[in-house]
Amino acid sequence: MIKQLSVSNYALMDNLEIDFQKGLTLITGETGAGKSILLGALGLLVGQRADTGILQDKTKKCTVEARFDLTGLQLEPFFKLHDLDYEQTSTVRRELTPEGKSRAFINDTPVNLSILKELGEQLIDIHSQHQTLTIHDSAFQLSVLDSFSDNIPLLKTYRAEYTIYKSLLRELSALKEREAASKRDMDYFQFQFDELENANLNQVNQQELEKERELLNNAEMIKSQLGKASYSLKGGEENLLLSLGEIRSSLAGIAKFNTEIAALSERLQISFIELKDIATELEALESDLSLDPGRMEELDTILDALYRLLQKHQVETVAELIIIRDDLSSKLEGISSLETEIQAAENALQVHRNSLTKQAEKLSERRKKTAPALEKELMQLLAQLGMPHAVLQAKCERLEGDVGESGTDRLNFFFSANKGGEPKALNKVASGGELSRLMLCIKSVLADRTALPTIIFDEIDTGVSGDVADKVGKILEQMAGTMQVVAITHLPQIASKNGNHMFVYKEVRGAKTFSQIKKLEKEERVEEIAKMLSSGKPTPAAMKNAKELLRAD
Repeated sequence: MIKQLSVSNYALMDNLEIDFQKGLTLITGETGAGKSILLGALGLLVGQRADTGILQDKTKKCTVEARFDLTGLQLEPFFKLHDLDYEQTSTVRRELTPEGKSRAFINDTPVNLSILKELGEQLIDIHSQHQTLTIHDSAFQLSVLDSFSDNIPLLKTYRAEYTIYKSLLRELSALKEREAASKRDMDYFQFQFDELENANLNQVNQQELEKERELLNNAEMIKSQLGKASYSLKGGEENLLLSLGEIRSSLAGIAKFNTEIAALSERLQISFIELKDIATELEALESDLSLDPGRMEELDTILDALYRLLQKHQVETVAELIIIRDDLSSKLEGISSLETEIQAAENALQVHRNSLTKQAEKLSERRKKTAPALEKELMQLLAQLGMPHAVLQAKCERLEGDVGESGTDRLNFFFSANKGGEPKALNKVASGGELSRLMLCIKSVLADRTALPTIIFDEIDTGVSGDVADKVGKILEQMAGTMQVVAITHLPQIASKNGNHMFVYKEVRGAKTFSQIKKLEKEERVEEIAKMLSSGKPTPAAMKNAKELLRAD
């Protein structure tokens, strides 16, 4: 429960400190005095959005701080999980700077808003007029039935597995998107790979091919020159070898007379032999060199294809083309391996879907079993609030398609306020006052089934008056027997109920107006309720009536 609230520099609240007690606390005050502002300040403590527009002094920060008694709430695991110091009386603080920066603290340890909100949802339920509209929401209606059916532990287990299931679903979707994208590229990759693979790059020596083509391009000229050289060496009647042979014979005949001549003769013999060999090889080369147009065309085809691949892939060597080919091969293999991953993901997904389906069926059975009891309790409370002929039906329908966050059910409340009326969807038949009463009945029914220590009502009495207002007050009293209830009201029948009475008022200081709040003592309560009864200066009759209302409670 909330023990104390301190607010500074928030809207009309300069420096405000409020002590709260157990049971029922009633807050009244004139219109615009700051009752709803108080709710806004509390909202900051449960992670609601902050806006610098609420700063009274734009040069100073706003601070909202509350002390909570956590006795019996079993929140130690929450504090341990988030590495926070646990104290039986814990302090929650929210600050907003003029620059728009928001900071939150739990027992002076900084926390992010998600942690603040998670804790706040376990400490306070702030019911505003806006929240009444959520009663139309099927998800809210289902949450009411789940709380009534004690389904929350089972639902937590279900949602934990559902989170894993959704993660697996996203993973599978991502894999399929990758596969689809890969398959779109697969034909392109395959074409490029086949083109490189068919080029037999490992057997291609670009330099040798280019040399061979150059040789064949000049084969006719080379053959002619080889023939001329060979003919000059050994062909015709005046060839070089014949002349050398004659010189060799001449020197051989006189070599015995002079050692130098003998040496020259020997050298000439060696040269003759070498030239004769050269002449033979030239003749052989000339004979072997053929003009092969077919081979020339083949080389042109191979090299043109190679040059095109080099240009296409913007590389300069065959080795680089081989790297590209191997990379394409790896990509193609990678595309094939996705099928295995997808199958594994689908199998895991099916396991979780089967488990979720079983849990959802259990939830559905419990909901259908307890829905009539919820209908009965709500209709009994509605009868107490002046709606004896009200009919409420909680119709549970099965969702089509896959499992959802809360199982496979959709819940819809059907309502009729009048005897003999056909129950219809709430948003088609219920008035604002009827919705307020129904929401109060729902909160009352759930009060005993939740561990929530504090509930705050902002004008839950909208659209009611007289005897019904008195009964609304009695329900609030009943709820306050098991939890802390704070009710902002404008009705004397509710303000007179047994509890602590706080009065919000305006105070002018200098050129500014500030909101103040004080606890009313017995005589002050009489006067305040009398004002509410007479809508102005209390009359003697109003004072008498106020005393009677207070005595009645």
